[in-house]
Amino acid sequence: MSASNFDSVSFDSASQAQSILQTARSLFYDRALVQLDGQYVGAVAAITSKRQSEAQAQELNYNEIFMRDNVPVMIFLLLEGKSEIVRHFLDTCLKLQSNQFQTLGIFPTSFVESDGGLVADYGQRAIGRVSSVDASLWWPILAHIYVQRTGDRAWASQPNVQRGIQQFLHLILHPWFRDAPTLHVPDGAFMIDRSLDVWGAPLEIQVLLYGALLSAAKLIQLDLSEKGVCGDSAVRLHSPSDAFTQQQIHQFTYALAWVKRLRSYLLKHYWVNIKTVQVLRQRPTEQYGDEITNEYNIQTESIPHWLQYWLGDRGGYLLGNIRTGRPDFRFFMLGNCLGAMFDVISPKQQQALFQLIWHNQSSLIAQMPLRICHPPLEDTDWRHKTGFDRKNLPWCYHNGGHWPCLLWFLGVAILRHQRHHPQVASGHEPWGTSMLQSSYELLLQRLPRQKWAEYFDGPTGLWAGQQTRYYQTWTITGLLLIHHFLKVNPADVDIMNLPTVKELSDIKIFGVPSVPIPGTGWSS
Repeated sequence: MSASNFDSVSFDSASQAQSILQTARSLFYDRALVQLDGQYVGAVAAITSKRQSEAQAQELNYNEIFMRDNVPVMIFLLLEGKSEIVRHFLDTCLKLQSNQFQTLGIFPTSFVESDGGLVADYGQRAIGRVSSVDASLWWPILAHIYVQRTGDRAWASQPNVQRGIQQFLHLILHPWFRDAPTLHVPDGAFMIDRSLDVWGAPLEIQVLLYGALLSAAKLIQLDLSEKGVCGDSAVRLHSPSDAFTQQQIHQFTYALAWVKRLRSYLLKHYWVNIKTVQVLRQRPTEQYGDEITNEYNIQTESIPHWLQYWLGDRGGYLLGNIRTGRPDFRFFMLGNCLGAMFDVISPKQQQALFQLIWHNQSSLIAQMPLRICHPPLEDTDWRHKTGFDRKNLPWCYHNGGHWPCLLWFLGVAILRHQRHHPQVASGHEPWGTSMLQSSYELLLQRLPRQKWAEYFDGPTGLWAGQQTRYYQTWTITGLLLIHHFLKVNPADVDIMNLPTVKELSDIKIFGVPSVPIPGTGWSS
C-alpha cells in the first residue's frame, strides 16, 4: 500500500478494531508484565512463544526487563492509573545503579531474576560490550514524569532517590576533553545498539541529555523546597549545614547552565533546512581561531544532494550527528520526535519537522510506520561502517528498517504541538491528525497478522524483519499508547511535558555563596 492510498485503510466495524486492542491489552497484562518478589516490576522485551523454550529466550535476552523497552510500558501504566508498578520499577533500577568504579552512577540497560537475585547488565554482557547510555538518561525523565503525574513529591525527596540523582549528575557533569556541551558516546549506545556509524554526539543521546538534565534539576528543586532553601518563601540560610545539600544546589545550577548551552548548540549545529544548507555550502573552510563561521570544517562535498528533495520548500530537521568534517545528515526518527516533544526545537521548527515527515511519508511511513533512519547505509558504507553486520543489512533492522513502536512518539509530538501552539498550528495542516490516524489504522491492520513483530524490512516496510522477534512488548504497548492519545484522551499527551528552562531559571535558591562554575559563565 503506497502513501497515496492511506485514506483507503479501514475496518469492517469498530468492534474489529476493539477486538485487536483487547488482544493487545491481554498480551500486555497477562503475558508481558512480570513479577519480582510478588510485585510487578516491568515487562519483558518480548513474550516467549509457547514453541520457544525458556533456554532459547534467555539466550536471546528478550526475557529481560530493558529500561528503553519499558519507557512506553511505564507511560501506559501511568495512564492506566497503575502508578505503584512504575514506582517499583524506578526503585528497582535505583537499587541496581552501578557502584563500580568504571560505571559509577549508570543505570542498567536491563535486568533479570536469576537464582533468587537480580542480575543487571551495564554493557558487560551486551553484543559488542557497549553500555547503553540512553538507559541512564531515561531514568530521571521517567522519574519526573512519575512525580508530575502522581504528585508523589515525598518519593522524590527520599534520600535514596536524591542520592541516585546526585550520582547520575556526578557521572554527567564533569570536566571532559571537549568544549562542546554534547555527550560523546561510542557506536551503538542508544536505541540503535549495533554498529551503524553513530558514534560521537548522536542526536538521540543529546536530546535525552537535555530532557534528563531538566528532569533531574526539577527533582532536586522539589527536595530543596522541602528543605526550605529555595522558592519565594525560602529560609535564607547563610549556608546549608550539610555537604549533600550544598552539592544539590551546585548540581542544580550546573545542570541548568548546561541545558541552556546545550539547546543553543543543538539549534546552531544540528538544525537544517533549505536556508541553513545553502549558508553552510558557502562557508569558508580551513579557518582557525575564535570568531569563525565553519567551526567543524565542513566541506561542501560532504553535503548530500538528496537533501534538496528531502527538505522540500518548508521542511527542516535535526541532523543525526556533528563531527569534525563528517556531519551525519541521516534522518533519525526517534531523536527528532524527542526534540519536538521536549521543545528543544521551536514551535515553527516543529511545524517544519512535521512538514518534512509528511513530504517524505512514502519513505518514512509507507506500509509500516515508522522508519527508524533514512537513508540506509549501502554497499561499501554498509560493509565498512557496520563491520558487515548481517542484521543491519540495507533496509533492515536499524539500517532503514521500520519500527511500529515509534509511532506513539510522533503522535505525542504532533498532538502536543497542536495543543500548546494553536497560533502556529492552523488545524488544517496535511501532516496533522489525519496522518496519525492513517498510520494508526495501518498498525491495526498489520500488527496482529504479523504477530506483533519487532521491526519490518524493505524500502516500504512490507516484510516482517528477517531476524525479528514476535510479540514484542513495545510494539504492543506502542499501539495501545497511540490509541489512547488519538481516541481516548488527546490531552494526556501532557504526561510527557518536561519542566521548562524558564520555570527552573525563575526559582530562587539561597544558602550558598556565589561559586563560579567552570566553563559556563554561571555562578551557583
